[in-house]
Amino acid sequence: MAKQIFNGEKGFKQKVLEVVSYIPAGSVMSYKEVARRAGNKKAARAVGNILNKNHDKNIPCHRVTRADGKIGGYNRGVSQKKKLLQSEAKELNNPAVQPQDYKEVK
Repeated sequence: MAKQIFNGEKGFKQKVLEVVSYIPAGSVMSYKEVARRAGNKKAARAVGNILNKNHDKNIPCHRVTRADGKIGGYNRGVSQKKKLLQSEAKELNNPAVQPQDYKEVK
């Protein structure tokens, strides 16, 4: 078996998780925008698959939505995703959750 050498570069999955980790409470970002910021603007479906498999509660996957404004999927159920987003918007007195500019991942 060949030994893998880590060269310090982040893979796409790690970049996606990092981008999502920067989305502040009360805000959302589209799968497409996450893909673009992670380095592959055509990989929105891959972003969805990565987030669907993520169970780290420190990564706010519920803050990623579809580009058309629809809520999209969530590995803990769409109703739970809606509750989390509504709760965050209410806590921050932000009735309309809006995308904002987030830190770029290098």
